[in-house]
Amino acid sequence: MRAAIVRRFGGPDVIEIAEFPVGEPGRGQVRIAVAAAAVNRIDLSTRTGLLTEAGLLAPAETYSLGWDVAGVIDAVGPGVTGFAVGDRVVGLRDVLSAAGTYADSVVLDAGAVAPAPATVSLAEAATLPMSGLTADRSLALTGLRRGETLLVTGAAGGVGGTLLQLAALRGIRTVAVAGPDDRGIVESLGATWFVPRTDELAATVRAIVPGGVDGVVDAAVIGIGAHEALRGGGVFVALVAPFAPPALRGTRVIVQEVYADGGRLAELSALVEAGRLTLRVAETLPLSSAAQAHTRMAAGGVRGRLVLVP
Repeated sequence: MRAAIVRRFGGPDVIEIAEFPVGEPGRGQVRIAVAAAAVNRIDLSTRTGLLTEAGLLAPAETYSLGWDVAGVIDAVGPGVTGFAVGDRVVGLRDVLSAAGTYADSVVLDAGAVAPAPATVSLAEAATLPMSGLTADRSLALTGLRRGETLLVTGAAGGVGGTLLQLAALRGIRTVAVAGPDDRGIVESLGATWFVPRTDELAATVRAIVPGGVDGVVDAAVIGIGAHEALRGGGVFVALVAPFAPPALRGTRVIVQEVYADGGRLAELSALVEAGRLTLRVAETLPLSSAAQAHTRMAAGGVRGRLVLVP
């Protein structure tokens, strides 16, 4: 089978497509014939060596790419219940040393997998696991309730856009921060208020929500500038640990770490199937164009997700 790997760190040109034996599922595992794999920013951090520099990924001869996957189960290991050969599924690879999803085939623990939503294509379904689980966990960590107010930075991106939708479903009001041309997108996803990116973020948000918002999820990694829009005693959820601001004014600062959770992923998949959660694909590309996908993502401005289709 083919898989995208990195043997040395660098730009998109270091990605190569190599041949590997097809993996066999062990106890409690399933093998998925990959139909689609979404491209995430953490894949860029793997390729450039940032994860290794940060001590999050051990040095190795080769590094695999890809976290998100959608496809069809073509083999199950001993002890697996609830899944069978032929099932359409989505899943998340959260162990960085394991084989990645930029491949023709991938083996995952059954607990990392959920039924794919039947109402969308597998390319669309592949955009759900990482963004969906990150957004869902981030919102849960804020502890916000109906009627309270959440600031979402990077609101037009995959995580931010999912956050807006999940917050709207729970009756949480949102202040969405995105590019000036993204107003229509974020409002269609359920934002209560729109704020174009600005160096005066705190003052702008506090003019809308006097006293400051109850919670912040900083998907755009703004840091202290977004924290200043938070009321005293509020909750700030950071997605990247080194850029988490200090817990000033009695606030709580929490670093969200995504992990594979097949049970919660199944609930998010059901929301998609019911038409209550929208998935966005910017473009599909063949596996051989993984480097091109990384170049496009690094350049910014992509609305929706880039998806590799083996």
